[in-house]
Amino acid sequence: MPTALPIVSQTVEGLYLDHHNWLTGWLRRRLGCPDSAADLAQDTFIRLLQARETPQLNEPRAFLTTLAKRVLFNHYRRQDVERAYLEALAQLPEALQPSEEHRAIIFETLLELDRLLDGLAPQIKQAFLLAQVDGLPYGEIASQLGISLATVKRHLNKAAMRCYFAL
Repeated sequence: MPTALPIVSQTVEGLYLDHHNWLTGWLRRRLGCPDSAADLAQDTFIRLLQARETPQLNEPRAFLTTLAKRVLFNHYRRQDVERAYLEALAQLPEALQPSEEHRAIIFETLLELDRLLDGLAPQIKQAFLLAQVDGLPYGEIASQLGISLATVKRHLNKAAMRCYFAL
């Protein structure tokens, strides 16, 4: 039966000192990029610092692995959103291209929207985006998604409630 670690190893500082190099190597093997691995290892420990209290750990590497997997998932998700955004921008005529500042603001807004809508069914997300981003009326959303007007209203209400309560 594993025993709890000494108090020093239970602090974030102790976890960092004892396991940072190991975690960075673990992430480097998955990413193939030492710079990204170092960044995500730091992000993992920042998440731990943001926790209300450091949990008592019998298996710190298992805990850090779980936390790092979540950070890695968010990293990949951010890349997917960025790739889709850049593809959409590439389709715009040059005269309509936003400035670098506006690009950054729009990208951060897209990431926040993605975070807010996380966990909703794909059809609910799609209905929300068709209404809020494309500005389509309910009837047209219903037609595009092949659902009733009442379902569109339910979907949009559910998405709006998710955004409202997440703030």
